[in-house]
Amino acid sequence: MKIQLFLALLLGFFGVLGSAQAGDWAHYGGDAGGSKYSPLAQITPENVRSLEQAWTFSTGDVEERTSDEMRSSALEVTPILADGRLYMCSAFNEVIALHPGTGEQIWRFDPEVATDRRPGNQYTCRGVTYWVDPDAEPTARCASRIFTGTVDSRVISLDARTGEPCTGFGAEGIVAIKPEIDLWWPGEFQITSAPVIAAGKLIIGSAISDNARAEAPRGTVRAYDVRTGEFEWTFDPVPRDASSPVADSWSEDGRAITGHANVWAPMSVDEDRGLVFLPTSSPSPDHFGGTRPGDNRYANSVVALNAATGDVVWHFQTVHHDVWDYDLPAQPSLITLQRDGEPVDVVAQVTKTGFMFVLERDTGEPFFGVEERAVPQDGAPGEHLSPTQPFPVAPPPFTPQKITPEEGWGMLLFDEWSCESRLAELRSEGLFTPPTLGGTVLYPFTGGGANWGGMSFDPERQIAVVHTLSIAMEVRLIERDAYDGGNITNDAGERAPQVGADYAMTRGVMLSPLGVPCSPPPWSSLTGIDLSDGTIAWTVPLGTIEKIAPVPLPFKWGAPTMGGSINTRTGLAFIAATSDDKFRAFNTLTGEELWQADLPSSGAAIPMTYEWDGRQYVLIAAGGFGRTSVEMSDQVIAFALPE
Repeated sequence: MKIQLFLALLLGFFGVLGSAQAGDWAHYGGDAGGSKYSPLAQITPENVRSLEQAWTFSTGDVEERTSDEMRSSALEVTPILADGRLYMCSAFNEVIALHPGTGEQIWRFDPEVATDRRPGNQYTCRGVTYWVDPDAEPTARCASRIFTGTVDSRVISLDARTGEPCTGFGAEGIVAIKPEIDLWWPGEFQITSAPVIAAGKLIIGSAISDNARAEAPRGTVRAYDVRTGEFEWTFDPVPRDASSPVADSWSEDGRAITGHANVWAPMSVDEDRGLVFLPTSSPSPDHFGGTRPGDNRYANSVVALNAATGDVVWHFQTVHHDVWDYDLPAQPSLITLQRDGEPVDVVAQVTKTGFMFVLERDTGEPFFGVEERAVPQDGAPGEHLSPTQPFPVAPPPFTPQKITPEEGWGMLLFDEWSCESRLAELRSEGLFTPPTLGGTVLYPFTGGGANWGGMSFDPERQIAVVHTLSIAMEVRLIERDAYDGGNITNDAGERAPQVGADYAMTRGVMLSPLGVPCSPPPWSSLTGIDLSDGTIAWTVPLGTIEKIAPVPLPFKWGAPTMGGSINTRTGLAFIAATSDDKFRAFNTLTGEELWQADLPSSGAAIPMTYEWDGRQYVLIAAGGFGRTSVEMSDQVIAFALPE
């Protein structure tokens, strides 16, 4: 391991000059509950157009990595500000401390991850976690710490002042996670999101490659003593024990062999209640559930655990018996709403299906109500579909959920005809149409709806802001004896064996001959949801197609990629998350675009904001998204008003 102590002796022991208390962004989601809200008020709707670039920082990956390595990565990090420093991780898990006012590197830690692992979820690191030991002397080594997870499944504890490993944690600062079964290749199992800390426990999930096999790595959530790294508890979303209260939602064989249902997205913490909230994913494999009859509870669920013990306090399933890869992809948002003039603490969970489920935080009961409604049946032979699925009474869906052949879209007439013809050949009965041998339209596709960018929330205006995609995908099951082997993921889609299931599968975004989505625009939107009454306040296209169309066109049809928004006290929503390489500010109440700036590549990340020496900064990682970006970058860019 290499540690570059750039200015560490000077700055590590005497601190960085300046102060940043009320303006801290100390957690990945701004706060432990993931509201992505800042009380800062220096930047307003009236002056936001004056924002200018204040500083930039480059991780060095563009110069040091090969083109193939960069194309297998995504700079999705949201830095945090704590104890007078910015802390972040690169796509390749290097942890870096920066000066908040200049972007100057203070220290850097390189865990030296191998770049030949073929991670199913790219080389990426969405964030790090900061913790202060309340029992340590402030000047003691590792009195404050930075924790991170890596692509090779290590959990690392670093001294926040110097970047040196905290040797009392695990083995010389490292806990190596070993999956319960052998991996088929090194990148089948990884960590992409920051851990959380609650009740003295460091709690961490995992990301697992989709669709290779039914008997896949388990989606176990693990907790360790935050000081020592000693094992504390685990929670497996697939109940292996027949005595589990949800065991009857699985077959006996399904409980034994099924993997996944992992927590790859960020978790949230309510420290006062001693709860950690998990957004669980789909069980293996994604598109055929014949090996796991039943609703498969704890999968595709918001699960509230006792942070001290790992025991389930409550759970709410958003998709029964998932065969669409409709994971819960985003951090649960712990927010407070009003009912009859009284505050009610809730959990708001956005989903790939385009639904937002709002649940009371103490019980998991729906705040606005949820109905079980009949959904399409007649899946592939051997499938065991749920006859109903949960539909929120409010808010309404924030993305379209059905497409007909007549709605097939193209830039030119022949383009449109091609999409209409393809849609007419596939089964398309709306949300929850099951995968079939003849081909099925998934709309929304497996990327959402919402994805890991999640939602941000303005508590004064009671507005949630959600970045959403609206793209159709074709998924097709393949008879086992007709599958000729291989597991391929590329720009055209994915083809995978689903070993142990009756069928292999192929899936891909439906594109016209000219390379644009067959679903009608906008393909990327920003939506404001009024949670005072559960209604859609506004929806606007997010981005132009000038960089993704065959000819540069400035049409506001939405420029899809990943990322999310933040809100500020003055009624601003900041977001990048477009393939037109822009960073934008919107009016939270109306959705009006107020400002935009050019980025070196797409900002496939969630921004953050902080105050330093009396100046408010808004920061975005603009590194691109390896699978879709034309140009890759490795920059973190801070904007501020002129001094």
